[in-house]
Amino acid sequence: MNYGQNEQVVMGMFQAINDRQLDRLTDYIASDVIDYNKIIFGEADEPGAAFDGIRQQLAAFNPYHIDVEELIAKNDRVVARIIQRGVHSGFHPRMPEPTYRSFTVEIMLLFTLKDGKISEIRGVSDRLGLFFQLGWKWPEVD
Repeated sequence: MNYGQNEQVVMGMFQAINDRQLDRLTDYIASDVIDYNKIIFGEADEPGAAFDGIRQQLAAFNPYHIDVEELIAKNDRVVARIIQRGVHSGFHPRMPEPTYRSFTVEIMLLFTLKDGKISEIRGVSDRLGLFFQLGWKWPEVD
């Protein structure tokens, strides 16, 4: 595929995650990135917290891989439809004990870019499907 500059930034981020090279994330993501939907339960609600969310995600799931199915870019926005695959093999804030079960989940992400880096992340995923696949109990509402 032939990608524009913003799409290349998003693809670079996904590749760094797939390669587990978290030190490369700052090449693609602004230090004060706003993550509106939280990558992982327990991620702090503050600018830049997405870095820790990604780190926690990779600690909880190994192997873990992202397949990019579609990228659509317009102006300062990039939409990505991805498939995540992995195995719950480490600590996760919702389920500290690994289940060693695998999952496959489709996710839609909207990235806003500023000065060549991802400055905002919004996303929607099939979290209920993820919980079922991993055998996790759905959280109760107070």
